[in-house]
Amino acid sequence: MAENVNKELVLFYNVENLFSPDPKPNHKLDPTASGFRNWDERKYKNKLHKIANVFRLVEEKEGILPMIIGLAEINNEENLKDLVELEPFNNNYGIVHYDSLDERGVDTALLYDKRKISVLDSEAISFVFEKHHENSDNLDTTRDVLYCRLNYYNKEIINVFVLHLPSKREKDINKPKRAFILDSIRERIVKTIEKNRESVIVCGDFNENPDEENVMKLLYNDEKNKILKNQFLELFQSKKYSTFHYKDGLLFDQIILSNHFFEPNFGIHFKQAEVFNSEKISSWDKKFKGRPFRTFAGSRYLGGYSDHYPVYVILEQKKDN
Repeated sequence: MAENVNKELVLFYNVENLFSPDPKPNHKLDPTASGFRNWDERKYKNKLHKIANVFRLVEEKEGILPMIIGLAEINNEENLKDLVELEPFNNNYGIVHYDSLDERGVDTALLYDKRKISVLDSEAISFVFEKHHENSDNLDTTRDVLYCRLNYYNKEIINVFVLHLPSKREKDINKPKRAFILDSIRERIVKTIEKNRESVIVCGDFNENPDEENVMKLLYNDEKNKILKNQFLELFQSKKYSTFHYKDGLLFDQIILSNHFFEPNFGIHFKQAEVFNSEKISSWDKKFKGRPFRTFAGSRYLGGYSDHYPVYVILEQKKDN
């Protein structure tokens, strides 16, 4: 890398069910907050150290830790406080988190390097759907979209959206919900780019691949002009996957950037998109070679990292002369 260039990373990671330890149930059949049996302090701490180790490995590979980290499947803010105390974070990272109404109790969150980033504003954008129109009390809740307006070295404003869209299940019954959420976010993005003239990053688990309709539509404004670029489309076409469902490789985890990051007069530029599929966080089972080493298989505890690989983009900032 040229000497007059600084390297930065923006990373997203669906960490798979990071729950605090469950209190001991009064009865063995009592439900738990995590939904798992025997989710205790030992397993929780193992999970935290596994996640922290992923970031040590990213730092080992790239020579730097991410300046912005989007996370999914976080249970509460205490999980994040416990995480950032560990190496390699060493309390250098700030936390943005809001409790959502998600029925599973998992949220999105953002960590940021306090030495580089300050938070100007943040908001949880909530979405609630009716399951049955005739019964308005029967509501379907999902994860919030986390919005943060960030200041990078007091030089560039970066608007970040962290999302974890409703899952594909039951013949993709949730596709209209994903479409509604993304269309709502797209309206905010258009305003941010065209009226406020500020840059945007959208990162998350879209529960859709980069070439699917809802994700593709997000990239354009109302006049069909392309305002965002998704460099993960090329990775998907090259068969780079962040998660798997049975035999299918999927790239649901993506980081989408506004055109600012590709313009010469903007202070920080896109260089490369990556799926961090290191062998060190992959399954040891030959049957699942090349797949993430998960924490759970169904409700069975495996003790791994996550059922998703992290994804990140490499950015370059020109040094001041």
